[in-house]
Amino acid sequence: MANILVIEDDTNVRAAIHHGLTQAGHTVLSAPDGKQGMNTLRHSAVDLVVTDIFMPEQEGLETITALRKQHPKLPVIAISGGNVVSEAMLAVARELGAQEVIEKPFGLDRLLTAVGKVLGNT
Repeated sequence: MANILVIEDDTNVRAAIHHGLTQAGHTVLSAPDGKQGMNTLRHSAVDLVVTDIFMPEQEGLETITALRKQHPKLPVIAISGGNVVSEAMLAVARELGAQEVIEKPFGLDRLLTAVGKVLGNT
């Protein structure tokens, strides 16, 4: 199983993702924004980052850009609310290097499928 960093500002969404990934056997670290997420990466090795797009302090696109510079091979899954702006931002996230993008709301099965795909387990 993988070490996964979840970067999500919504406490309930972050907790749900954390719980679901943990139940699936992964080790999960979490951060409420990109700035804290990048700080976590300075101290912890992870196999995958799941990041929201719209967050305070450091939003997801900025975080993905920083990840590509500092950890070019680290897989990224970008998530965001399902509206027109979010769809456009998820497309940009993919261009910046996110291997998978997922619109909210999503079920645990969708997330686990993306995690497996990105980590090469499917």
